[in-house]
Amino acid sequence: MALRNLFLVLMLSFSLVKAQELNCIVNVDARQIDGSERVMFDEMQKAIFRLVNARKWTKDSFKNDEKIECSILINLTERLSNTSFRGNIQVQASRPVYNTSYKTPIMNIRDEDFVIQYNQFEPLLYNEGAYSGELTQIIAFYIYMMLGYDYDSFEEEGGTIYFQEAQRIVNNAQSSAQKGWKAFEDQKNRYWLVDNHLSARFKPLRKSFYKYHINGFDKMQQDIIQARSVVTESLEALLPVHNVAPSSYNMQVFFYAKSQEVAKLYENATPAEIEKISELLIRIDPGNANRYEKLRR
Repeated sequence: MALRNLFLVLMLSFSLVKAQELNCIVNVDARQIDGSERVMFDEMQKAIFRLVNARKWTKDSFKNDEKIECSILINLTERLSNTSFRGNIQVQASRPVYNTSYKTPIMNIRDEDFVIQYNQFEPLLYNEGAYSGELTQIIAFYIYMMLGYDYDSFEEEGGTIYFQEAQRIVNNAQSSAQKGWKAFEDQKNRYWLVDNHLSARFKPLRKSFYKYHINGFDKMQQDIIQARSVVTESLEALLPVHNVAPSSYNMQVFFYAKSQEVAKLYENATPAEIEKISELLIRIDPGNANRYEKLRR
């Protein structure tokens, strides 16, 4: 049983046994599409909400206050046909920090490879064994990635089965005519996000992710100086990943979620700590170098 389940109730009533894992806000924004029918996009939003929040995605049970807080924002920018649309999707998720009211971000991804078809009032049904349509596949992919990140934060490599489900979705989508699923299209797409995450060379990233949360942020209330030291160690463990795959999509995704949190954590650190961590972060996360430079001022 995954360590995450220590945070879940072991004995639940029959109704709670079937409780879903996600508390997800869904928003579909189609304001950029001229003459868009609000009813259609309201229905799309409701259909996605039902798919995400009503379906059981794992075999584990979650109390209401243990559900993964997440959001899905779909921004539709162009109408390609009566039922086809182009845009982007942003998926964010967080998990609670032990013994606090703070929620730490575990995922923040914006995907520009988003061309979908939607027939009004048609329910979105995810078929685990086959390609279920672009919209459903993309949503399911990011839900399993989200679950993988969440479980990895409670147990070392605890999210493997969910990353494997996300990879299966990628494999089932190889026949799709749309971008985002294939290795040759881009180094920063859904294919490489999950393929890298399951590869041996990115294991230090997953181990660091676990240590960062379970022995770092989950211990902040207990001893902030020691916990911050553990966070420093977990970030230092990312250097081998940077050396092997500099500016990799997976490292960027990690810091999309974490850079602001990390900078905030070290605001009250000692000058020696700040110098050490800012030098490291500027090296392994150059995209946020300005944020880390400010720590030195």
